[in-house]
Amino acid sequence: VAMGRAIVRKPQVFLFDEPLSNLDAKLRVQMRVEIKKLQRALGVTALYVTHDQVEAMTLSDKLVVMNGGRVEQIGLPADVYKKPASKFVATFIGSPPMNILEGVIDGPGIVALGDAILEVRDLQQDLAEGTAVEVGLRPEDIEIASEGAAGTLPFDVEFIEELGATQLFHGQLAGLPFVMQAATDTVPTQAGRLWISVDPDRVHVFDKQSGARLGRA
Repeated sequence: VAMGRAIVRKPQVFLFDEPLSNLDAKLRVQMRVEIKKLQRALGVTALYVTHDQVEAMTLSDKLVVMNGGRVEQIGLPADVYKKPASKFVATFIGSPPMNILEGVIDGPGIVALGDAILEVRDLQQDLAEGTAVEVGLRPEDIEIASEGAAGTLPFDVEFIEELGATQLFHGQLAGLPFVMQAATDTVPTQAGRLWISVDPDRVHVFDKQSGARLGRA
């Protein structure tokens, strides 16, 4: 009703503040589509505020991520997802959230996670060896690898969450909680140890104090 009242007044800009927060899950999905179609048909700029990152990703042409009243990053939804400017953005955008692990710089483009070594392509080259950092790995970027292969990590699975088309594997990696996402029936569905790897282009590294991304300029 509020949207209808606004439309007939032909405004220059729409201001949406959590408009779908009181709807059930199915209706939220339907209304996301309707709002997107309506905005395209009317051709009016819309500022849409939401804490739901799925709404933010699916509705926006340009995404502004704010933390405590401060803008952390502005960009296209896909760019914000692929190269988050900070740990806050990285853990806010993406479902399930990005895994964050403790790491140490072990050389140019190399991060150590305990006894395991990860190669990182997008990493500042002037970081001193031994610098403590935080490493971000998205659950959907994890791949199953052969035991003992170079760049592999031991992942101890504790339980599996069934989501239909996909499965979430919950467990521990380097002593910290870790989640991996995989298509159903592509990974053995029992608890135990798995060996995993991540494409070096999809490894994110953040400053341990500020949370800023430590990528190349």
